Amino acid sequence: MDTEGYVQGSFMTHSAPYQFGPRDSKQSIEEGSAFAPKFDENGLIAAMAVDADTGKPLMLAYMNEATLRETLTCGKAVYWSRSRNQRWLKGETSGEVQHIVEILTDCDQDALILRVRQMGGGCCHTHRSTCFYRRVSIPAEGGLVGLDKV
Repeated sequence: MDTEGYVQGSFMTHSAPYQFGPRDSKQSIEEGSAFAPKFDENGLIAAMAVDADTGKPLMLAYMNEATLRETLTCGKAVYWSRSRNQRWLKGETSGEVQHIVEILTDCDQDALILRVRQMGGGCCHTHRSTCFYRRVSIPAEGGLVGLDKV
């Protein structure tokens, strides 16, 4: 166990699939103990990957039910690529694998935070350590909103 009580590597090693809880009441979704993810009209849920040690935001991606189940099964981040319309095991070709340490969900279970150990030096296709490398710059007197590198 790590210091926060999460058992690392506690991913499925048997053939029975993980089951999600029912979304039968606001009470059970917000206070219950069953994971009942809410996928949007396209069958997707937002998944924000953050560095497990520093909390630094790494990337925002999406999962469908199948890739979420696969993530739970294999212990690596598996997303759904909206641009390619296909399964995307992070790092499968780049080597920039994300090992899951912990998954958090919000109050209504329609968004996830993946606490990950990022392998391969970075996560962004621009070869940076994070996809969030620019800050929105708001001009004092109106005009064009800019971007500054952070």
